[in-house]
Amino acid sequence: MGPEWLLPAVVGATIFGRFEEKTTPGRRPSKWAVYPGLTALVSRKPGRPWSLVWIASPPVAGLALHVGWCGKHGTIPIAAEPKDRDYEFRNWKED
Repeated sequence: MGPEWLLPAVVGATIFGRFEEKTTPGRRPSKWAVYPGLTALVSRKPGRPWSLVWIASPPVAGLALHVGWCGKHGTIPIAAEPKDRDYEFRNWKED
């Protein structure tokens, strides 16, 4: 598994980490373990082309669902504003 496989996970965690400010400490590392682990597994068994499909599919599907859900609930997709709706959705308490 080369560095190009790890890049989407690192970039994703860096860009979207600010939306996970109240996520439990055990859940964050699990995301780091699961996505690259599944990528390595798909790379070994079905092969490189299918691993590229795996790398692209979850972000594309997630983006489509995210934009649709945000539009339906009146939230700005890029900024997760207003914060109170985001916190309510995740069952987080506001400070």
